[in-house]
Amino acid sequence: MADTRLIHGRYRLLDQIGRGGMGEVWRARDESLGRQVAVKCLKPMSPQPDQSFTRVLRERFRREARVAAALQHRGVTVVHDFGEYEGVLYLVMELLDGRNLSQLLESNDQQPLPVPEVVDIARQVASALAYTHEQGIVHRDLKPANIMRLTDGTVKICDFGIARLGHDIGLTSKLTGTGIAMGTPHYMSPEQIIGGDVDPRSDLYSLGCVLYEIATGAPPFDFEDAWAVLVGHRDTVPAPPRSHRAELPAFLDRLILDLLAKAPEERPADASDLGDRLNPGFPTPGLPALEGAQRPSPAPGLPSWTRGMTTGPKATGTWTLVSTPSDRATALTGEWTTAAAPHANETPAVSSSVLRPTPAPEVLAGLAGRHNAGLSLSRLGRWNEAGKVHRAVAAEREYLLGPEHPDTLASRYEVGFTLSRTGRPADALREFTRVSEGRERSLGADHPETLAARQELAFVLGRLGRHFEAHQVYTAVLAARERTMGPHHADTLRCRHNLAFNLGMLGRLDDSYRMACDVAKARSEVLGAGHPDTLVTRYEVGYALGRLGRWPEALETYREVARARAQALGPDHPDTLAARYEVGISLGRLGRSAEALDLFRALIADRTRAHGPDEPETLRARHGLGVNLGRLGRWEEALAEARDVCRLRERILGADHPDTLVSHREIAVGLGWLGRWADALVIYRQVAEARERVWGTDHPDALASRNDEAHCLEQLGRVVEAADLYRRVAARRQERSVRSH
Repeated sequence: MADTRLIHGRYRLLDQIGRGGMGEVWRARDESLGRQVAVKCLKPMSPQPDQSFTRVLRERFRREARVAAALQHRGVTVVHDFGEYEGVLYLVMELLDGRNLSQLLESNDQQPLPVPEVVDIARQVASALAYTHEQGIVHRDLKPANIMRLTDGTVKICDFGIARLGHDIGLTSKLTGTGIAMGTPHYMSPEQIIGGDVDPRSDLYSLGCVLYEIATGAPPFDFEDAWAVLVGHRDTVPAPPRSHRAELPAFLDRLILDLLAKAPEERPADASDLGDRLNPGFPTPGLPALEGAQRPSPAPGLPSWTRGMTTGPKATGTWTLVSTPSDRATALTGEWTTAAAPHANETPAVSSSVLRPTPAPEVLAGLAGRHNAGLSLSRLGRWNEAGKVHRAVAAEREYLLGPEHPDTLASRYEVGFTLSRTGRPADALREFTRVSEGRERSLGADHPETLAARQELAFVLGRLGRHFEAHQVYTAVLAARERTMGPHHADTLRCRHNLAFNLGMLGRLDDSYRMACDVAKARSEVLGAGHPDTLVTRYEVGYALGRLGRWPEALETYREVARARAQALGPDHPDTLAARYEVGISLGRLGRSAEALDLFRALIADRTRAHGPDEPETLRARHGLGVNLGRLGRWEEALAEARDVCRLRERILGADHPDTLVSHREIAVGLGWLGRWADALVIYRQVAEARERVWGTDHPDALASRNDEAHCLEQLGRVVEAADLYRRVAARRQERSVRSH
């Protein structure tokens, strides 16, 4: 469309000022009234457009005009006129002088807006939504790009292009039946995602997403993969906004979380109610503890149209979900050819020479999408589900592409990663060994992906207690990284960090401490003293100091890390809370158990509020509380706490999880201190058998459990049995030491 084109002899288009999923927006001059206006035109189609698709877009455009022209409210963009000219549909609106919320965030380097501005925007949007909902209209695509902040401070909602008229159900059903889903994934309500009934409370959910983003700088579910975003909206309780930005007032934190309730009936009743809660002086109820890990019942599965989608940019533009191709589209294309079967006396051809089918591009794209979905599930901490996805994709990729194709190995790598994170280090070791060997053959020994696989292999060796082997792998990987990347590359420093930890596991505590100090210094110089990676290594310095028995220094180091993390990450960030936990451990080790008890009680309260009462780290803090109750001689209380934590860990983590076994051992310790040695013996033996079953008979924890058993036998007067068990444990430790050197 020419820059000076005249529509109906009245609206002269001057320059394009915006582009969206439905059309283009032009600054124009109304020649009849002599005023500047904005004209939205249907987005030009391709030379040979799909006619049914075009009809749908035209119908939606006309509906936008009818809906928007009927609205008269200070918080809604004014529509002056609409029509069609030379096959182009247009909408004439007031020309707004300001920026949308997406632009405000972008101009602020994605930093959150000031709290008073967030509250003012929320109040004005609530007022506009109260009005539109009273008219029977649901916006259905509320997002930062559709909310304008004018230069005079007025806030206006724009683009009712996919609004739903309450009386227009037939039209809506017709339009959504095309397979074109409506909405933007970062701001879609759960009921929109699963194709359920949508009412004004869906707009309230979307507003909650918008407020979350402008208050914290990021949407509640900030993932690159659209599938993960939708799953987050559907299943996951969002982190409280205050966990990202501590200075947010409690009432605003509570309000946003109420808007983000999964069930519509749990959100504010309507926009008017929301406006009341935002008025000055409105009584705000106390902020209750969040349920955290207790999730709402899962909604029905995501519909088929969510497959193969992308998120698009957050807080900008529009987004269209493309319907899934039919089953026929997933079939292989191209000619299927197999190698002739070898003669009985012949050697089979190697896999690289076997002729394989030529997979259709859409099949490979589908596998890539499923691979990304698995990565997104991992980012959500849903390791078991992620593992199932990656195993299925790995099998299909191996069948189509071969066992050593980079894509197949990438899937195998992720299978290993999920196995490692779900307490199956032996299985993970097999996967990482296979991946590292395959990558070395296909990519080379020094390729970054080969080194990444070998580093993960070293990590699981350490998890299996095979620290000498882990040391050898870490040393070789570190030499390759220093040679190819340099000593200060992030991956090089990460490898040195892991090597420092492993040195401690080998008993080389001084070496571990010195290397951790060196890495912390290097990371501080390269990344800055307050960078999370620097603080991770400073945390490791504290751990090394503790193992050296230098607990006063360890305590001070952990306190410094906790303070720095609170400043950089926020007081409720998991890493901040982890450092506070280690402060409590250090206090206990220094005999300051009363102080440790107070710290653990506060930590439990904060973890429960931020992450839930059943979250594993909340239970870890409760375990620390029980230990210090015992140190203070309060063994009945300590035993009760250990039993409750053990019960929860068994239910949440599993009977053989290391943390569950630690709790079982703590029960035995309490029973022993209460003189109930026979009961304690039963539990010590159960723990030893479980550790041997999971880790092997020579694992340090398994040997420690057998030592506990021997001590218990000794207390029961069964001295001969105790002495024999002590000797067997000592012999195994000696054999292990010899193998390690």
